[in-house]
Amino acid sequence: MASPAMQALVSAIIEGDSAESVRHARELCGQGATTQEIVLLGVEPAMAALDAKCTLEQFNLLEIMLSGRAVTDVMKALHPSGVTSADARGTIVVATLQGDVHDLGKNILKMVLVGKGYRVVDCGKDCPLDRLAETTEQERPLAVAVSGLITHVIPQVQQVKDELRRRGLQSVRVVAGGAALKQSSPERLNVDFVGETAFDGLHFIEDLAGPGRE
Repeated sequence: MASPAMQALVSAIIEGDSAESVRHARELCGQGATTQEIVLLGVEPAMAALDAKCTLEQFNLLEIMLSGRAVTDVMKALHPSGVTSADARGTIVVATLQGDVHDLGKNILKMVLVGKGYRVVDCGKDCPLDRLAETTEQERPLAVAVSGLITHVIPQVQQVKDELRRRGLQSVRVVAGGAALKQSSPERLNVDFVGETAFDGLHFIEDLAGPGRE
């Protein structure tokens, strides 16, 4: 069971209190909690609650937006600096595909990757497949990571590898995650890996990067 401090973080995020969320996250760090523990036991349970609210007919859009900002601010506090230099461990392209305007899950993965020393190119939310493929062609990343909260994007996810292969980018691995995608399998989604959490995606990418990039 999560500690009272971790539960306070979850509550602050759900309530959309960004300042309190950041304060609790920093207190947890001071108490010895790792970034991974804070994300898995604090941020992700709050995300699950937000996902549930998104399915309700009477959910409050402002409430969801405030909670989303709290999540983003916590992740920025845990991983304060971006990676843009040539010394990055590798480049990862991330996106939420066209038809899905939810990007909290993508943003969590982005912050986790940045914190581990990767350069992340963010194609944003509601991203057309062509733009994702063009960015991948320009950046030549280790992997492309796509997030999806709604099932409508599954047909587009299934086309990503084929589009990359058409452009001669078959060596680029495709990682999928998010509420709508983590219930499926790599075979059904036509991707290389499906992660339950942001850290699952990170571990897959760490294996791709290999010890030579440590």
